[in-house]
Amino acid sequence: MKRKMFFLFAMVPGLMFAQPKRTAVEAPLYKDAKAPIEARVKDLMKRMTLQEKVAQMQDLSFSEFADGKKIDTDKMDKRLRSIGYGVFEGMGLTVEEYAQAVNIIQHYTVEHTRLGIPVFTTSEALHGCVHGGATIYPQAIALGSTFNPSLVNAMVKMITPELKAQGSNQVLSPDLDLARELRWGRVEETYGEDPYLTSRMGVAFVKGFKDADIVCTPKHFVAHGSPAGGLNLATVPGGERELRSIYLKPFEAVIKEAQPLSIMNAYSSYDRVPLAASHHMLTDILRKELGFKGYVYSDWASVEMLYNFHNTAEGPAAAALQAVKAGLDLEVWSSCYDSLESLVQSGALPVRYIDTAVARILRAKFVTGLFENPYPELELLKTSIHTPQSIQLALDIARESIVLMKNDNALLPFNTNIKSLAVIGPSADQVQFGDYTWTGDNSHGVTPLQGLRTLVGNSVTLNYAKGCDIHTQNKSGIAEAVAAAQKSEAAVIFVGSTSASSGHKFPNATSGEGYDLSDLVLTGAQEDLIKAVQATGKPVVVVLVAGKPFAMPWVKKNIPAIVTQWYPGEQGGTAIAEVLFGKTNPSGKLNVSFPQSVGHLPVYYNHYPSDKGYYHKPGSVDSLGKDYVFSSPDPLWAFGTGLSYTTFKYDDMKVSKTSFNQKETCHIEVTVTNTGNMDGKEVVQLYVRDKVSSVETPVKELKRFEKVLIKKGSSAKVAFDLPINELWLYNADMQKVVEPGEFELQVGTASDNILLQKTITVK
Repeated sequence: MKRKMFFLFAMVPGLMFAQPKRTAVEAPLYKDAKAPIEARVKDLMKRMTLQEKVAQMQDLSFSEFADGKKIDTDKMDKRLRSIGYGVFEGMGLTVEEYAQAVNIIQHYTVEHTRLGIPVFTTSEALHGCVHGGATIYPQAIALGSTFNPSLVNAMVKMITPELKAQGSNQVLSPDLDLARELRWGRVEETYGEDPYLTSRMGVAFVKGFKDADIVCTPKHFVAHGSPAGGLNLATVPGGERELRSIYLKPFEAVIKEAQPLSIMNAYSSYDRVPLAASHHMLTDILRKELGFKGYVYSDWASVEMLYNFHNTAEGPAAAALQAVKAGLDLEVWSSCYDSLESLVQSGALPVRYIDTAVARILRAKFVTGLFENPYPELELLKTSIHTPQSIQLALDIARESIVLMKNDNALLPFNTNIKSLAVIGPSADQVQFGDYTWTGDNSHGVTPLQGLRTLVGNSVTLNYAKGCDIHTQNKSGIAEAVAAAQKSEAAVIFVGSTSASSGHKFPNATSGEGYDLSDLVLTGAQEDLIKAVQATGKPVVVVLVAGKPFAMPWVKKNIPAIVTQWYPGEQGGTAIAEVLFGKTNPSGKLNVSFPQSVGHLPVYYNHYPSDKGYYHKPGSVDSLGKDYVFSSPDPLWAFGTGLSYTTFKYDDMKVSKTSFNQKETCHIEVTVTNTGNMDGKEVVQLYVRDKVSSVETPVKELKRFEKVLIKKGSSAKVAFDLPINELWLYNADMQKVVEPGEFELQVGTASDNILLQKTITVK
């Protein structure tokens, strides 16, 4: 489709540069869109000076030449000196402001640099474009709990025109880390604790953007989600078998199935080697083994951290040398790569390293058509930002992400006979969007209180009280909350966490990047609030609005109905109101296990057989035991948990046969019947247990899942195809093999609620 161009660039006062004299000469090969990509890369590379090559390995930030929210073109000209760079970012801007900035910078790089190489213009798009005014979708942790990759793909396709409008052609997403350390503040950015679920969500995300020629940058390569002590950037302990059996799986799937053009390295070190300087990770594994063909984009300032944080380099030049030789192609938010020219000229760095890195970056620019279409599609600013369709999708995702975890005596849903309801808690009338969001203001979303008011109108009296803050020990508002509950038939209490976001001020954050917790009890006076309201004797529902699980054993024991609503995006209030009053049947499943306490970590379901005790005599305060004297090692709620307002019966599990060779595929089929009185969606989960193996393998691993809508009284046949070669392990000699023996196929509603089993034999 031919694009209509809006040349805002030419209308900006002061944006006048000397025009190079042009003669009627044949256009160079690299500008020929019909020429082969490799030929274009080779042609452009031979025309570039060393200085121009090094600039392609570096970034530009709007903040470097900003005048308020606009570009100071004099500053820009002095900074760029008619040289093109690799990438450009502008965090903290609105969609319109970023579109103007991108338009200016792209016109400069295309028309006022010697070779006219456009920049990649980056944005975060973890759960919506991070620039102001864009649609805010549920956070990644909520996307994971839908167990519905098609919703992720639909979200990406809805975000695409918002990015195109402002000229964003690269997103620093998705996050393929695994949430195996729950104190870590960035749990919310992940799809959960499981490699297979994360793989499916990641593939759906990357494929959607790739179809639109937008570069995805899966992160953080690799194992960033298990930092020691839960502290962001801390080292990750582990060996080769753990790396290959757990952490690499999502990246391997995404690279194989979606071929991303960029990967972001992790800040952290793995087995004491910083990822930014690991040739083993960035070259041997990422490129040679996994087949990654794109370029490595540094996490912000991670090259600099080699000398000021990890202490593996003596200074900027040494850090640059380590990173480039490892295979890190483009440095962001630090200036170590300023040393590359002198390193080459001194002979310390062979120029082939520079040529290899630059070729990867240029190849990505050619593949995405950036040379042909570098500018924003400004006409879309009026038609594609925060549309009714995107708002509806944000609501649909929020609905499917809500997890019902307890519902004694069918307290939920509330029926139309209820006449008064207390709405209580620090998140009852406050939006919670999570990190990598452009706002936390109620004016840009629907709070639970607003959603309830809209739903019930005048038919139910809503008595609101905040009760307490999320982060402080101030209990002065609890009395008001108790009074609200006492004059109501039931109470709903909204507790949880609040997150910060890069480029914006979010005070009092208890979650998000750099906001880690030493404990997982509900912060502040939130549990005191719950206990005080529960003591009124009124029926109580607790809704956890958060970006990570919290340890809530008292709540589980004493509160009859509990719901988890991971950061739900701008339509979260509407979605939770619909669930509470039965307009929507909850269908989310826990993608992260809940611990009984921080001392129970790690709590992920796919642990090894020896990891949860030997004696199996759980204790309590009143009856001491073994392994833990005062507790069991079990999770509070396990991965896959999620109730419904209807009931499902699982029957008739069939396998295509019981004995297989390693090149065959096992076909599994089960029948699921909705035996309740309400239509509902169920996530059917298939796990596999290797019964005997040469090294320890997890007690079970999720291998397939399917979310199906089943009408009340109806049945659905759910089928899975499982290639036997997916049952591999790394044996004692670090060989990737499928060992002969018995494998148990388990089908159920959660990792700890297996309803059907069959054993197959691999020859």
